[in-house]
Amino acid sequence: MEQSDLWAIESQCRLDGALMICGADEAGAGPLAGDVYAAAVILPWGWVPEGLNDSKKLTPKQRDRLFDEIRERAVAWAVTSVDATTIDEINILSARLLAMDRAIRALDPAADFALIDGNRDKGISYPHRTVIKGDSLSANIAAASVLAKVSRDRYMEEMAKVYPEYEFERHKGYPTKRHYELLRQYGPCPIHRKSFLKKFYASGETP
Repeated sequence: MEQSDLWAIESQCRLDGALMICGADEAGAGPLAGDVYAAAVILPWGWVPEGLNDSKKLTPKQRDRLFDEIRERAVAWAVTSVDATTIDEINILSARLLAMDRAIRALDPAADFALIDGNRDKGISYPHRTVIKGDSLSANIAAASVLAKVSRDRYMEEMAKVYPEYEFERHKGYPTKRHYELLRQYGPCPIHRKSFLKKFYASGETP
């Protein structure tokens, strides 16, 4: 998609009367360990950082560059997280939406309308619309995806220092072969999502 097209959805929202439009996205829904992170961003109207895209389509070096540039130029940005204990209590979908809602609420200046990545919105308290594959279609959602992804990766790198036996710096908590090997050896640690390990242990796996 052309970079200019990344403002098409926001332009539609502006025609409907919205002025301060943010994008919200999350990172870390699938891992076995760690917080789920979310970000909300209001970019200067019409501005697209060079190379902006869905964070999953960018290299770590590209994400780091965009992370700094977005935070420096954004009208407002916020990053929030929901921990593994809460994820186990309320489920990952609810935790993702809670994290996004918290990020939107933390913006200063505040948004008057939010674009939410995906097709679920239960618990989002702001006026909003959902956008499927929004991180590839909306500049503000794409920017939020970068902030959420980089923030979560850096958090998992810090967790790797606290729990070095799990090698979180390598897999960031995702269900890789190596991560499962380490779980078999050491069992879960305090930041593992117990609800994500039920099938693993139900299959007969033990530490």
